[in-house]
Amino acid sequence: MMELTTGTQMIIVFFVLVLLRVPVAFSLALSAMYAMYQMGFGFNMVGDLIITGIAKYSLLAIPFFILAGNIMGITGIAGKMIHFFRVLVGSLPGGMGLVGTVVCLFWGAVSGSGPASVAAIGPLIIRGMVADGYSRPFAAGLVCTGAALSLIIPPSIGLVIYGILAQTSIADLFLASVVPGLVLGTLMLCALPFAKWVPPSEKPSSGDVFLHFDDSASDTALPYGKRLGKAFINAFWGLFTPVVILGGIYGGIFTPTEAAIVASVYAMLVGFVIYRTLTLRSLFDSVVQSASSSAVVMLVVAFASLFGWVVVVDGLVSDYADALLGISDNAWAIVLVMMLIVLLTGMFMDAITIMFITLPIFLPVTVSLGLDLTWFGVALMTALSIGLITPPVGINLFVAANITKLPLGKIAVGVLPFLVAALVGLLLIIYVPSLSLFLL
Repeated sequence: MMELTTGTQMIIVFFVLVLLRVPVAFSLALSAMYAMYQMGFGFNMVGDLIITGIAKYSLLAIPFFILAGNIMGITGIAGKMIHFFRVLVGSLPGGMGLVGTVVCLFWGAVSGSGPASVAAIGPLIIRGMVADGYSRPFAAGLVCTGAALSLIIPPSIGLVIYGILAQTSIADLFLASVVPGLVLGTLMLCALPFAKWVPPSEKPSSGDVFLHFDDSASDTALPYGKRLGKAFINAFWGLFTPVVILGGIYGGIFTPTEAAIVASVYAMLVGFVIYRTLTLRSLFDSVVQSASSSAVVMLVVAFASLFGWVVVVDGLVSDYADALLGISDNAWAIVLVMMLIVLLTGMFMDAITIMFITLPIFLPVTVSLGLDLTWFGVALMTALSIGLITPPVGINLFVAANITKLPLGKIAVGVLPFLVAALVGLLLIIYVPSLSLFLL
């Protein structure tokens, strides 16, 4: 019988703890400490290893991008953007489905977080889609999928962490993800005709917030050009956000980490000075909420770095990498296996944890195969985004179920057409690397 190495035992202990509903961060810590004890290392090293893992300047981008997204959410920018795109598309087929997809793409460039995007723009988009005749489960499925694109559309917290782990340019990752993000958005639009396949939920009551969509601000008596111009002026500062962030990065004005700080300051200026919807109290609430969300992410990062150290020291990287390389002589077959592992683990764990567990093994394999690390990062992030909408964890589904008051099962049915579209997009990104490398 083959003897299990300490590192393999650690991974088994981790999954057992997760199945026992121990929080992921603590599952990482406890399993790593178990392995350290088995290997004879003292626990006095734990503190130093954790500090080394999180003492990275680039990680500052995470809390500031989260803060910028939260401030944008409470200043009313989401509603103004939705109204602008609603006027823009007019009577085009798809209606609010088209609007919801486009707004999700734009909001990804503001928030950088899938669950945060669902919470910020979900109620408004779902309300409008229901008013246009879509079922609530289908509308929720669109929002869940569109918000998952926040992992791909820059600025992305996931791409920041991948850039740090892979030691590759975060700016290049941001640029490489633009075209794939647009491709995935287009595939989402292709899923709209399948709305009739998703049965409606129970008939909403007259007081249901998702039954009525207030479009009184559309000024339907005005000519189309004037309505569009007025809506554009109201939404301009929200639409200008990606230009500020990405333009500053690629113009050499600031780094991606500094861009996160600039985005937060920009959001405060828009809220205080231009829209005047931001108060000191709401700013304080945003900071508290952002600190809480950032703490969860950073706790996972801290303990995952400890977990990753054990993986390296125990030699799991070379063992598992050799096993992957031995699967086939075809590089694309190996890449598909890696993506399949990510998709399966995405059904049970969050994206950041998956990256810290798998990348120490996947990155050496990618380099050995002679594949581009920037392209691989975009493909990996696409697979991870699909995990946000895949049961049983699928955290976006839980957020949508909370705001719509629908059972999780109905939300899962509504997301199926978009899940298929996302999988098609993943295959395109894998087999057509030029989609990611086109702008580099």
